[in-house]
Amino acid sequence: MQAILSGAKWTFTGADRKVRPIWRALLFFALGNFVLPLALAQPFATLAVALHVGNELSAASVAFYEAMLLIISFALTWAFGWYEGRRVDAYGLPVSQAFRGRFWEGFLIGVLNAGAVALAMIAAGGMTVHGLALHGSALPIAALAWFGTNLVIGLGEEMWYRGYLFQTLWKAIGFWPSAAAIALLFASDHYFFKQGENVWDVITLVSLSVWVCYSVLKTGTLWLAVGYHVAFDFMQLFVIGTKNGSLTPVDHLLDVTFRGPAWVSGGVLGTEASFFMYPAIALMYVYIWWRGRRAEGRARAPGE
Repeated sequence: MQAILSGAKWTFTGADRKVRPIWRALLFFALGNFVLPLALAQPFATLAVALHVGNELSAASVAFYEAMLLIISFALTWAFGWYEGRRVDAYGLPVSQAFRGRFWEGFLIGVLNAGAVALAMIAAGGMTVHGLALHGSALPIAALAWFGTNLVIGLGEEMWYRGYLFQTLWKAIGFWPSAAAIALLFASDHYFFKQGENVWDVITLVSLSVWVCYSVLKTGTLWLAVGYHVAFDFMQLFVIGTKNGSLTPVDHLLDVTFRGPAWVSGGVLGTEASFFMYPAIALMYVYIWWRGRRAEGRARAPGE
């Protein structure tokens, strides 16, 4: 019996007498994916009715429902960080770096990524811009609303997928296996719960998720990924107004129409499902690799 108890203790706890990283990651996932969503479902549903939050693809409705993920991610990261004796911002999102250089670097990458895909779609005849869909005071109000909403999306999703969960799995099974596991989780959540998902968008989502993990490896921070996430979604939902899960965003900037095969226009999934995403993502990998090599070179430079 003593041997069995010792074996069980060794299986679940490490030399520091704390639960091993793999079990912490699995517990984090179970609490965040099943327990807390069930606990918060009814309060959020009641609040949605009270605030007249609908199911349309508007800044208000998206921000409302994405806020649940941000709350869950923050609460669990704080709790597990407390157990480990670390701050809530110790898992890739240090407050000292908030909305500084790395964030805006990622933001620029997101703008260029979505913008380049849109231009390619226009050149291939899959997208036509007829002018502006918003005018007057409605334009800056909608822009601010969508920017705030995409901040909630970027912070919530990156903290959930690539914050504590990814970095604890990294300790347990290594970088590339954990990056692959998180990418499959990220893609499966979209594939099974987002209307109109297909294999082409799954390829995009897996590639982007691994790219985000790779950016953490090379920069040591998640802020670049948050900036990218905010900008790419802002470009899709507000600037371009591309469909997302068969829904057209409310109050978007450009008056556009989409036509032609789905591999060009993205179909009901919009920009992110277009074939033109693939070469853009490949260039993003090259950029992160290049900037990582450059940073390593600076770190080894004599006299520094």
